Amino acid sequence: MQAVGRVVRAALEAMRRAVRPGISTAELDEVAHGVLESHGARSAPKLVYNFPGHTCISVNDEIVHGIPGARVLQEGDLIKLDVTAEMNGFMADAACTVGVGKCSPEALRLVRCAQTAFRDAMKVAKAGARACDVGRVIERSARLQGFSTIRELCGHGIGKTIHEPPTMPNYFDPGCRDVLREGMVVAIEPMVSAGSRRSVMDRDGWTVRTSDGSLAAHYEHTVVITKGKPIFLTAA
Repeated sequence: MQAVGRVVRAALEAMRRAVRPGISTAELDEVAHGVLESHGARSAPKLVYNFPGHTCISVNDEIVHGIPGARVLQEGDLIKLDVTAEMNGFMADAACTVGVGKCSPEALRLVRCAQTAFRDAMKVAKAGARACDVGRVIERSARLQGFSTIRELCGHGIGKTIHEPPTMPNYFDPGCRDVLREGMVVAIEPMVSAGSRRSVMDRDGWTVRTSDGSLAAHYEHTVVITKGKPIFLTAA
């Protein structure tokens, strides 16, 4: 999983460097595809779910699972890059949000919010903690920054396939009783909105948007739970 995590990181960084006004989401997808292919890795969403792209690329009010295509990025767009790869039977998952050119102050604050919520979550993501406690921290962090966490979307365990137990909510869900164990591998991924905490499915059957059209940001890494600080598999 460390090996595939490094490939995910390389693909995500290559995409991030390529983001600019005038590039299409399909071109960004091909950047990641080239990195995966060069390492003998495959797109996990395509492999597991037959997703119509190698990566998920979501723009502005799109939160996750956007389909790469002919859309050309414009100055001020907020783009979410999400890479999940499979290599030698194991998977890893990471995502980031990038501003295209010069973005609004609110957009930049939203990007920082998702990152800060993730860092705050890392302080409690250790063996013995409940998944809902991690969600509580993420939700509180976002609220303190004036934003909302999306209720219908969550993090997850990952390993031999993309989505494994436990579910990792981004808010305090008292019904979530999963306890984190040493050695468990999870993808923790705050998804935050400048407006509503609710989401809707696009007509394409894949893309998830904010219900009120507000901007969204997403930040994610795959980590190994320990008794202390988590071990990052998709970050240096």
